[in-house]
Amino acid sequence: MIKKSLFPVFILLLLIIVSCSNNKNEPIELSTTEISVGNKNELPIIDFEEEEHDFGKIVQGEKVSYDFKFTNVGKSNLVISSAAASCGCTVADFPKEPVPPGKTGKIRVEFNSEGKAGYTEKTITVVTNCEPNTRILKIKTDIVEPSKK
Repeated sequence: MIKKSLFPVFILLLLIIVSCSNNKNEPIELSTTEISVGNKNELPIIDFEEEEHDFGKIVQGEKVSYDFKFTNVGKSNLVISSAAASCGCTVADFPKEPVPPGKTGKIRVEFNSEGKAGYTEKTITVVTNCEPNTRILKIKTDIVEPSKK
């Protein structure tokens, strides 16, 4: 006889065994995102025109943007899974669809200088299915106070 305290555990194990045994021959659905593995010669390669941009002097409160252009010079689809900025004043927009070999794309970076002053550098960490899987983009600027009239 099963003790009452073990009964819920027994039922849970029975449910797990039954649910696993019903899926033996069903195909596994995969995401449409292609991620290359295996031979490094077959991986995508992200080639940026430049990885650093200097906005020069801007006026405090100004919003500026720049497009980091790139080409997939590898042999399989390039997938960008994220592009995260080092602070909330910087936002990165990147292609959500795979970039085929030989095709180009861009990562648009927008910087809001509100409340900032002086020399400023921000980074954007781009995560891809390349090897290595992260790249760092950098923006910099010199923020000057608005002139008083």
